[in-house]
Amino acid sequence: MERRITTLTLLCLVLSGVGAINVNIPKEMYEYARGDNITLPCTFQPKATNPSLVIITWSSEAAAANAKENTIATYFSTGTTDISSQYEGRASLDVDVPTGKADLRLSSITLAENKVFECRVQIPGDDEGKPADTARVVVLVAPSKPICKIEGKAEYGQNINLTCKSEEGSPPPTYKWESRDVRNIPRVPDPRTTDKGGILSLFNISKEASGFYICTSANKIRSATCNVTLAVMPPSMNIGSTAGIIGGVVAALIVLIIIIYCCCCRKKEKKEEYAMGVREGEYSDKEPPRNGESRRADGEEDPRDYDDSSVRSPGGHSDRYEGRSERDYDTRRDYDDRRDYNDRRSDYNDRRSEYDDRRSDYDDRRSDYTDRRDYDDHRDRYSDRNDRYDDDRRYDDERYDDRRDRRRDDDDRYDEPYDDREHDRPPVPANKPKDYEV
Repeated sequence: MERRITTLTLLCLVLSGVGAINVNIPKEMYEYARGDNITLPCTFQPKATNPSLVIITWSSEAAAANAKENTIATYFSTGTTDISSQYEGRASLDVDVPTGKADLRLSSITLAENKVFECRVQIPGDDEGKPADTARVVVLVAPSKPICKIEGKAEYGQNINLTCKSEEGSPPPTYKWESRDVRNIPRVPDPRTTDKGGILSLFNISKEASGFYICTSANKIRSATCNVTLAVMPPSMNIGSTAGIIGGVVAALIVLIIIIYCCCCRKKEKKEEYAMGVREGEYSDKEPPRNGESRRADGEEDPRDYDDSSVRSPGGHSDRYEGRSERDYDTRRDYDDRRDYNDRRSDYNDRRSEYDDRRSDYDDRRSDYTDRRDYDDHRDRYSDRNDRYDDDRRYDDERYDDRRDRRRDDDDRYDEPYDDREHDRPPVPANKPKDYEV
């Protein structure tokens, strides 16, 4: 009895399922390459054999969670098909109601079609059973060439990240890092490093971390790689600071060369000015000729000196007078020479002191110009002293000429004829009394 009741229940359930609509998509996921023309199959089985109205709709899931589904195409059994503007020219429906066929065709698919699609059949009065089915479309895209970067300072003791990222790829690519040393020999990664999602983290790096790092981005279609060179340096040896130090040293050398050149030029000008001052001083030290006399060196004979034969008289008075005059002249000439030497020595000392003053005021042109004006005043005073000295010399020469004139008068008096009686006697000097009688 119980067995009969169970069999009747199962039969009722089967009969109720046969009278409901059933929509089916054969696979849950379809994979296609980007740019392919694809067909998504969909079959349906209505409760009635020839329903009077059938509506078939293909749609895709919304991009946002709160947005509505995107309708791709809608078919009406009256013979009308409505295609959305987004898929105009790219989507079409292949429908055969008697056979239960409702396929969707898409051309030149892109990554935008990487989503879930739904096939829904609506028949009035036939809303029980399975009116819709879904399938996911996976658009396969090879990963683009990844971009490798270094985040952080590549210095001793620092923590840095090496990043690797492909702009596109479907399914999303996976990333893998491998490293080689500076000799391009593969090496085992440091246990402290982490590689996750294309980010390789290096901690407390040292010189041994330098080398080449290669990242591989791959999915089920193909793979692509990129590489980066890591050079770990001490903190004080980075490129920026090294360039700054070199630039500063070069600038300092240029400034030093300019300063040395300017100092040499100014020193040369000072030497030329001093040499010109010395030449002018030497010229002014020379004694101008006076009273028609020309300069003569020490030891040369004065052309105005009298001949011994013409001046000397038989008596000793003229000899003594001539000796005294020569001694007086030599004494005055020695005195004049000593005065001239002392004057030139004092002038030389003055010029040396002025030269020292100019050297001490080397960096101040205005004070240097004042020193030169002081030097000109000194030269004027020196010229005044020379004029006074020449006046004194003229006065001495006039006195000396007067004495010479008087001496000539005495000599003329001795040259007068004397009495024949005195021919046998030697002449008696004028300054001695006669001790005999004529």
